[in-house]
Amino acid sequence: MTEVKAAAGADMPGDLGAEMMGFVSELKTFRQDIQKRLEAQEERMTMLDRKTLSRARAPLSVEAEGAAPHQKAFDAYIRHGDDGALRGLPLEGKAMSSTSDAGFLAAPTVAMQVQEALNSMPSLRKVANVVTVESATFEMLVDMGDIASGWSTEATAQAETGTPTVQRVVIPVHELSAMPKASQRLLDDGAFDVETWLAGRIADKFIRAEQTAFISGDGSNKPKGFLTHPRAANASASNVQIGTIASGATGDFAATNPANALIDLVYALGAQYRANASFVMNSKTAAAVRKMRDTDGRFLWADSLAMGQPPQLLGYPVLLCEDMPDIANGSASIAFGDFRSGYTIVERPDLRVLRDPFSAKPHVLFYATKRVGGGVTDARAIKLMVFG
Repeated sequence: MTEVKAAAGADMPGDLGAEMMGFVSELKTFRQDIQKRLEAQEERMTMLDRKTLSRARAPLSVEAEGAAPHQKAFDAYIRHGDDGALRGLPLEGKAMSSTSDAGFLAAPTVAMQVQEALNSMPSLRKVANVVTVESATFEMLVDMGDIASGWSTEATAQAETGTPTVQRVVIPVHELSAMPKASQRLLDDGAFDVETWLAGRIADKFIRAEQTAFISGDGSNKPKGFLTHPRAANASASNVQIGTIASGATGDFAATNPANALIDLVYALGAQYRANASFVMNSKTAAAVRKMRDTDGRFLWADSLAMGQPPQLLGYPVLLCEDMPDIANGSASIAFGDFRSGYTIVERPDLRVLRDPFSAKPHVLFYATKRVGGGVTDARAIKLMVFG
């Protein structure tokens, strides 16, 4: 390469020779850079081959660039009980009191999977008002009457109008818990996707507990369901009571014109609520209702023509909740109302997990907790059909 430079410089003018020598120097530097890149690539491929031969790790535990520190630390805690990294992260720490949130915050992907499962299931969450809070209670004011108004002219004095009645509603949040378990041997297996498993088991337990509480919970350390809210016959129900409509027979619909009770139920609801109203019942009740026809022989029930859309009854969507009671003597088996106005679900965004390897040896228990509450906020927005 030195000889080439010399020859080029000897036979050419000064400027051209210098440019030629610069080009040759840049070419040499480029070649060296390519060589270094190839060596680095070969080294990375060798490391990848070694990793491929080792045990595959679950997605949550992969030590990949860009993985969230909390995910890595949470995986180590779930698999081996190593909580050192979690203690060093901000906003983390074990609770010292049994009356407060216990455990460590779950990895964001786990919490997201649980929340998506809760929102996707056919529960009251589909139609109710869902609010996220950071406090232990949720308070709201409900206007129980319209603001008075009147007509006036430019020349006459405006008379003072009456003020509306406002009701203060307080909904506390309660601790919802689930405790799935797995063997330590299974957790030690790197091919076991602990993230998906844990999220699925927690969501399954939470869904079943929530569905029951939002419908018939008594409010004692759990949400208060709308079926346990004070109620009265619709003609005499106050603003804080849920109005009821009789089905027409004891433990059944009326023998003749059974659909009349459903029509009465729809129009018992105020016009301001009917636009966003829906029916709520279980599958057994739906089986009885969907057989009903009008006087022209047309079914009152209409199945949805679009995937993912609910069926309709008398032009209103139907939500199937299996925790609604079956038709029986005195049961309130069908609800109709604007649940976004009538019922509010309150939840804290945190999902916490506490690992317990001692209580059920050789299994490891995972005590997962979430704070959630619920209650009727506007009783006028919900009506019930009572069979008896």
